Amino acid sequence: MPRIRLYAKENMPDLEIKKYPESVLKSKARKVGKVTDAERNILKDMAKAMYLNSGVGLAAPQVGIDRQFVVIDVGNGLVNLINPLIVKKRGCDCMEEGCLSVPGVSVKIKRAKEISVRSLNENGDDVSFEASGLFARAIQHEIDHLNGKLIIDYLNPLKRLLLAGSRKKRVDNCEKL
Repeated sequence: MPRIRLYAKENMPDLEIKKYPESVLKSKARKVGKVTDAERNILKDMAKAMYLNSGVGLAAPQVGIDRQFVVIDVGNGLVNLINPLIVKKRGCDCMEEGCLSVPGVSVKIKRAKEISVRSLNENGDDVSFEASGLFARAIQHEIDHLNGKLIIDYLNPLKRLLLAGSRKKRVDNCEKL
């Protein structure tokens, strides 16, 4: 009888960051129903992937998971959000953003300066809170991912086409090597 080899959680491969133009990045993520240990483990694995890739936020679609999970740490500790919803926006701020799923690209994006958010936490409890500054920007960025929107979608069609062309040229050059 063949032996079945079991792997400890720490030996499991890390979640891989999906890169544009992978289709999972353009799809709207499904809501999470009940929060169990399985969902908490996904959040832990996502946080690990975010930290390993030097990110300040990560949404589940970025690691190929079709659910509304977000992890964020802008320097004040890890925040886990499940089914996050922005219920109010105030003010306006414009800033360049990068994205783990669109490496090497930064886009100047206008976003709300302050937001009110409703979400579930890792225990499945309803939470509501206010966010401002970089924390508010990170939440808005990650919610965009849950809706299938990337930073390049903020570019006008001509700039997006030029970006796609330049990325394609780099791929072609690599293929010739």
